[in-house]
Amino acid sequence: MNVIITIQHPAHVHFYRHVITSLSSDGHDVHVFARDKDIALDLLEHYDIEHTVLAGKADSLTGLARVQATYEARLLHEAMRIRPDVMTAIGGVAVSHVAPLVGARSVVWIDNEGAQSHRLTTPLAHVICTPRKFRDDFGANHVRYDGYHELAYLHPKRFTPNPDSLREHGVNPEEPFFLVRFRQWSALHDVGQNGFSHDAKRDLVSFLSDHGNVYVTSESPLPAEFAEYQLPVPPHLVHDLLAFADLYVGDSATMATEAAVIGTPAVRAQSFAGADDMTNFLELAEYGLLYSTADDRDAVEKSKSLVRDADRETFEHRRERLIEDKIDVTGYATELLVRSGRGQRPDRFGQGVHNKG
Repeated sequence: MNVIITIQHPAHVHFYRHVITSLSSDGHDVHVFARDKDIALDLLEHYDIEHTVLAGKADSLTGLARVQATYEARLLHEAMRIRPDVMTAIGGVAVSHVAPLVGARSVVWIDNEGAQSHRLTTPLAHVICTPRKFRDDFGANHVRYDGYHELAYLHPKRFTPNPDSLREHGVNPEEPFFLVRFRQWSALHDVGQNGFSHDAKRDLVSFLSDHGNVYVTSESPLPAEFAEYQLPVPPHLVHDLLAFADLYVGDSATMATEAAVIGTPAVRAQSFAGADDMTNFLELAEYGLLYSTADDRDAVEKSKSLVRDADRETFEHRRERLIEDKIDVTGYATELLVRSGRGQRPDRFGQGVHNKG
């Protein structure tokens, strides 16, 4: 088959990289198209994934709309040339629009309830994949699986942290250290939302630095006062760093989930956290793997409490329970793409429960 995969975020690279390997090893032709976003292109190059860049970065809401239009037009041009059997993406706005025009099936992956972009995607997508407990219902084309996007690359079948890779960059995994992530909050779906204030960042980093090394990763340039805490490893090693960290704190949804499924104590501060939070976060809280709050001061205090009292062995047991309940998402995604490309319609609720472990 011909398969088109589109990448618009660094996390998408991680989600699809094992899928790409699996499909290619089975003889399928995989074509990867990307948008220049954060470190997505760097990751594609590091993993030696051949790709074509369709659009650049956006610095405003108007610019974002222009970039999206350019992205879709160029994707249509490439798809008309390739004539794919199946097209797939996370979010999937462009893929859901282009696939019907070229006679392809579209498979889109969604894990964030309530996003306005879903209205542009789900009516046209052939298959919509969400975690099992996803709150919204997208109708007959909606399939659910027991997992999260992050388990496509952090499931034990796909990821084993390497302490030696950290030592090569001056990080001693046996000494206490903490990983902190600050978002930029500039995307379309971020309007009206926020994470850590500057005062909360200062308090958090000051406290953590008294108890071990602190490493800060940020979408925007780090202020001068945090420059000494700059991430010591290249982007492709951030999950190894996260796995050996004593604590993760940040306002990034993706990295909070990554920390939780690895078993690292995690605190997330985002203004939309609460009783109506996205179901992934509510479920991870039930496992005791993630603490989420809309109050950045509360997040700082919870972080201090975990530094003082958290038992890593307890979190490892919680993570083991999670893995027992979830699947290897890469295996499921690969099978689903092949079935969809061959025109087989997946059972609405019967998928994603058979390949656990």
